[in-house]
Amino acid sequence: MQQEKEKAVFVGIIRQNDEERRVMEYLEELEFLAETAGATGDRKFVQRLDKPEKATYIRSGKLQEIADYCKENEIKYCVFDDELTGMQQRNIEKVVQGTNVIDRTSLILEIFAQRAKTSYAKMQVELAQYNYMLPRLAGMWTHLERQRGGMGTRGGMGETQIEIDRRIVKERINRLKEQLKKVDRQMATQRGNRGQMVRLSLVGYTNVGKSTLMNLLAKSDVFAENKLFATLDTTVRKVVIENVPFLLSDTVGFIRKLPTQLIEAFKSTLDEVREADILVHVVDISHPDFEEQMEVVEKTLRDIGAANKPVYMVFNKVDAYQYEEYDEFSLTPPTKDNRSLDDLKKSWIAQEKTPCIFISAKEKIGIDKLKNDIYKMVAEIHAGRYPFNNFLW
Repeated sequence: MQQEKEKAVFVGIIRQNDEERRVMEYLEELEFLAETAGATGDRKFVQRLDKPEKATYIRSGKLQEIADYCKENEIKYCVFDDELTGMQQRNIEKVVQGTNVIDRTSLILEIFAQRAKTSYAKMQVELAQYNYMLPRLAGMWTHLERQRGGMGTRGGMGETQIEIDRRIVKERINRLKEQLKKVDRQMATQRGNRGQMVRLSLVGYTNVGKSTLMNLLAKSDVFAENKLFATLDTTVRKVVIENVPFLLSDTVGFIRKLPTQLIEAFKSTLDEVREADILVHVVDISHPDFEEQMEVVEKTLRDIGAANKPVYMVFNKVDAYQYEEYDEFSLTPPTKDNRSLDDLKKSWIAQEKTPCIFISAKEKIGIDKLKNDIYKMVAEIHAGRYPFNNFLW
């Protein structure tokens, strides 16, 4: 995708309890993913279904409509919001001829492959790609399903090409796992050499401003831009606020329907999250579905075994927050779309279970209070570990 700016269409289904508005927002996120990979969004298609069609994900009439549109408008990619089975992908490709059929999972894997810079990240992404590919080999290599046999081979008819390919992929997966284990041991040794320094880890949905905040606090140059998954490799920096030192790590962003293959492959990278003393959960307060994004992050933290860490909520991008003024004479009740920023602040600050702050990393709003809050939290942990370092106080 990155080499050519080709057009893409996006396909999703509206299930029984789904809101059409929410599904369209999911497809907009899918379009953002495609643009991050290098494509250009063209059109979105949705269909109301109780569940995806077993053979073709959507019904034949809608699929033919999409096929006709793709042919007429020279569409390069047809992207589905859910992960397709091998059978679904093969059947769709038979109808949508001349257009590449990909699903959300393969699109995210493509972005990760483009963004991986270090050999470690590249191995993790390659492992995820092979794990995704393995159950789909039958559909990908049907033209090679011939049998290899003859003189010098064991057995009567020999192996089919698909069996050979499957064996090669499994061997590659095992080699990658062994290589990653070696690197993981080295990284574990590096973390151990850092001693008992207090550790903070930035977590959050992708594109919420973690890397921008990292650069601000650590005075570093971590890559940051308005694209999804700008950061893949975990970056760790030593930060000193006042006279208190600590380690701050920036990790890969989470996303809705993050492929399980990637969660498994990147679990070792996320050790920085599991071993952190405090998680700084960064939220894009300007996003209309920021609360759902928070739930996605919390679920992912549970999946990687980091759900019980102390959390400090940082609501970022207050400069971009927009809302519709609520008419007090309206007959409809107020919704989250017309809550003012002050109302949001009051509702979240009132929840004493989780400390929080509202900032703009881009415009440097609230940064002094952020640093002061972090200083107090880190100093408290630091004093507990080094009770004789009275100079901190």
